Amino acid sequence: MADQLQEKNLDFDRVIDRRNTRCLKYDFTQKYKMPGDVLPLWVADMDFKTSSYVEEALVEAARHGIFGYSEVQTPYFEIVRDWMKRHHNWEVSQDWLIKTPGVVFALAMAVKAYTCPGDSILIQRPVYYPFAEVIEDNGRRVVSNDLYLGGDNRYHIDFADFENKIIEEKISLFFLCSPHNPVGRVWTEEELVRLGDICLKHHVTVISDEIHADFVFKGKHHVFAGLKEAYKDITITCTSPSKTFNLAGMMISNIFIPNRELRHQFHKQLDAAGISQLGVMGLVACEAAYSKGEEWYQAMHAYVADNIAFTRKYVEENLAGVHMTEHEGTYLVWLDFRDTGYSAEALETLIIHKAKLWLDSGKIFGESGRGFQRINVACPRSVLKEALDRIRQALEQEGL
Repeated sequence: MADQLQEKNLDFDRVIDRRNTRCLKYDFTQKYKMPGDVLPLWVADMDFKTSSYVEEALVEAARHGIFGYSEVQTPYFEIVRDWMKRHHNWEVSQDWLIKTPGVVFALAMAVKAYTCPGDSILIQRPVYYPFAEVIEDNGRRVVSNDLYLGGDNRYHIDFADFENKIIEEKISLFFLCSPHNPVGRVWTEEELVRLGDICLKHHVTVISDEIHADFVFKGKHHVFAGLKEAYKDITITCTSPSKTFNLAGMMISNIFIPNRELRHQFHKQLDAAGISQLGVMGLVACEAAYSKGEEWYQAMHAYVADNIAFTRKYVEENLAGVHMTEHEGTYLVWLDFRDTGYSAEALETLIIHKAKLWLDSGKIFGESGRGFQRINVACPRSVLKEALDRIRQALEQEGL
């Protein structure tokens, strides 16, 4: 029956009411002390229905009616392997794969597995804020090799500072965000190799968060561990279908650890956390997405690319003092408000209480993010236009 189905969920202009569906994005304004009438474009999930093949697979699993302990065998791995090979030209082995209930969970397990309390861990701010949270919450210390915004309107790595921080802070673990959230960089092969060689030289283990790898709009995503044979021995690669197919609530991630000892250490932390089997629905969703969701993925990717172009044009033509940084990857756009003259605190008031928008404030990504806002453009075009119109109107009311 499944082979006779056609992909149905390709209308990305359709506005779907997500309120009262236990939705973190829409249903928790009161908990987060937001006005009840804000338009939320903050948390990184999409306002699109996932592939209808995923829907059908989940419905079929639900109809079975028994939800006991579940596990997957070789076909699951083969489906994941084929996606990685087809989209990222990366060959993986089955014994490398460890499934976890999310990438952030995997980051926390890595902190416990590869460092001791009090150790310093390197990140590159402004960066996805759970990086710092899982480090600090586990009694480790955050050290940042801050990215800098160049004259080309793209963020860059200060490689001298990167190596100096490793030496001075005795770094043994580095969190790489690739593609980078929130600044939208897709790192070049040259940049990644330069980072990798420094890490090899100083015996630094790399946790490579590649959850946004399927959202590249300029350049090419390079799997860090695939760039050199030696990188396999120092790298934990974190992937998931959750961003690509809007499955964050399914709690499924695929973590690849080629090095046997690193894999053993990671497994020990999973055992200590009491993690064994994952939920059956996440496993079913991942298989269906990677095996049958290609048409949906390609159509969604093209739609988001158009949303990014629409945002760039709108910002340039309508938002005085606002700049969109050059965007290469992810569906999270990084807007620079610093030329408006607002402090980070005044900008928060403008966005939340005057524009009535719920975005992610740049300051939560680190001090270097102050004056920026992250906006999620994976939504119907009409919703995106409404959000940008609200910013324009708020700025105009302020005389800008």
